[in-house]
Amino acid sequence: MINRCVLVGRLTKDPELRYTSSNIAYTRFTIAVNRTFTGPNGEREADFIQCIAWRKQAENVARFVHKGSLVGVEGRIQTGSYDDKETGIRKYTTDIVCDSVQFLEPKGTDTSEYEPQDQPQYDNNDRYRQDQQQERRQNTPRIDVSEDDLPF
Repeated sequence: MINRCVLVGRLTKDPELRYTSSNIAYTRFTIAVNRTFTGPNGEREADFIQCIAWRKQAENVARFVHKGSLVGVEGRIQTGSYDDKETGIRKYTTDIVCDSVQFLEPKGTDTSEYEPQDQPQYDNNDRYRQDQQQERRQNTPRIDVSEDDLPF
C-alpha cells in the first residue's frame, strides 16, 4: 500500500516550535493549497492542510519560514482521534506527517508585505534564465481546447 502526499502551499501563520516530554522537537503548521479550479463566484478556492514536522526539520521550519512563506511538503497522511474535554465528543484529525519540507522562496522574501523594490537580487545566470523563460512563454502559441476534446 502507498501513503504519499506532495503539496505546495503557503503557511497560514507562523509555526511554533514545541517539545515532547522526552525533549523531541516538533512543529504543527497549516498550509493553504490552491485548488485547480475556481468556485461558483469565479474566485480560486483553497484547502487548509494541517502538517507536522519533527526533530531537526521542525527546528528548521520554525526558524526559516513564517506566515505567507511558500513551501513544498512531502509526507504521509495520518489520521487520529481524541475526546474533546469540554464536550465529550470524539474529534477526528487528519495530518500530513512531513518527511521533507522544502522552502520554495529566496531567503528574506517577505510575502506578507511584498513591494516591487523588495525583489531578491539575482546573479547574471539567474537573470539570463529568467529572460529565456519569459521569451519562451511569449513565443509559445496558445492552443484552445474545449472540454469535448478531452478524453476524460
